[in-house]
Amino acid sequence: MNTISSPTQTNRQTLLVCFLAALAGLLFGLDMGVIAGALPFIASEFNLSSHHQEIVVSIMMLGAALGALCSGPMSSTLGRKKSLLLGAVLFIVGSVGCAVAHSMEVLAVSRFILGLAVGVASFTAPLYLSEIAPERIRGSMISLYQLMITIGILAAFLSDAALSEGGHWRWMLGVITFPAIILFVGVLTLPESPRWLAMKNKHELAGKVLKLLRNSDKEAQDELNQIRESVKMKQRGLQLFLHNPHFRRSTYLGVLLQFMQQFTGMTVIMYYAPKIFEIAGFATTREQMWGTVIAGLTNVLATFIAIALVDRWGRKPILKLGFSGMAICMGILGYMFHSGISNPTEQYTAVIVLLVFITGFAMSAGPLIWVLCSEIQPLAGRDFGVTCSTMANWIANMIIGATFLTLIDTIGSPNTFWLYGALNVVCIVLTLLFIPETKNISLEHIERNLMRGNALRHIGQPQQSKTSNPITTE
Repeated sequence: MNTISSPTQTNRQTLLVCFLAALAGLLFGLDMGVIAGALPFIASEFNLSSHHQEIVVSIMMLGAALGALCSGPMSSTLGRKKSLLLGAVLFIVGSVGCAVAHSMEVLAVSRFILGLAVGVASFTAPLYLSEIAPERIRGSMISLYQLMITIGILAAFLSDAALSEGGHWRWMLGVITFPAIILFVGVLTLPESPRWLAMKNKHELAGKVLKLLRNSDKEAQDELNQIRESVKMKQRGLQLFLHNPHFRRSTYLGVLLQFMQQFTGMTVIMYYAPKIFEIAGFATTREQMWGTVIAGLTNVLATFIAIALVDRWGRKPILKLGFSGMAICMGILGYMFHSGISNPTEQYTAVIVLLVFITGFAMSAGPLIWVLCSEIQPLAGRDFGVTCSTMANWIANMIIGATFLTLIDTIGSPNTFWLYGALNVVCIVLTLLFIPETKNISLEHIERNLMRGNALRHIGQPQQSKTSNPITTE
């Protein structure tokens, strides 16, 4: 038997597996983006107020929060692969329901089912990717998931723009059925996570998966040995959370990270992009829809920056750069809306600032928050920890989606964008105080540092400092 396989072949196999898993992000993005173009037509057909529009948008996030909550126990019991399959089925059911909805109530229920699917996908896919990818490319592979989200958003915007001429909002929502079927078929070909297999005492099968995905049998065996050591501590998330202060710190950090991502203000751009372009002075539906497409394209292209740099520059420097850029852009947009946009030059300046904001998000908080949340949790409580952080993402997402139009109506556009600018400044401070650098550090080493009591911002350090003292709170 040849003990060393071709690195090129093995890397291709690993990339293929990661790509198929990241398809869940495509569905995630499609469902996030499609509502932006469909909402004006839905509001017209069902005569919806601003509040009812917020319900149609935000109820998907309620479903996503519930789906994420259930995904931890489900993923632990059924495995990562079967959980992804269930998510694909929910995507299909929800998409068909949206396409045939004859009332706001039916549409809301279907959007809720889609939310369940998104919750399952947003929990399981990053977790699966973090456990499949070798540490040297782990950040890039999890960023691939975010790239697929942005591609899904762009595809939704393009579809909306093409279908908006005839107001075909049912097709906008229903077309998602087809990639959902592709996801289901693709996931059938995936191997199970070797870490989950080891947790279920299927060490031989875990070893076979690692040999398939690593450059050599030795590399696979070394990783399997590390996994065997870490899985001696069985999954007992809630018990660990109640009794271990170090695990509570990593859980709280995961929740904080997701609130930071959502409160940048990027979510409102994705859900209400046509409305924002209307505020910026673009009056026609055509201008608003194609402006939305440009925003989606920028989101996709900028995500490549994160994929290229996350395992070179590290997580923390990119986050600081991204939050700083977003804070400045929100401040400028608020000033422009306050001063008034009265000519084409000012309109296009506002668009450029908006695109710079999107670039800042897509290269930083968009992908890197998911990377960090999948890295910082100890194996014995990983399902619980990632469940909490993913549920927090959707709770924060729901808050943003359910309040944006109300904020615009009550405090005005300038104050709304200044508010998001201030929140980005807060995110810079939180990054400096609490966020660790995890570049090129194994999950097992991050766990050891956490459980030793290292400060959260230091749990990614290669070596334990001799002078550091164990702490139980952060």
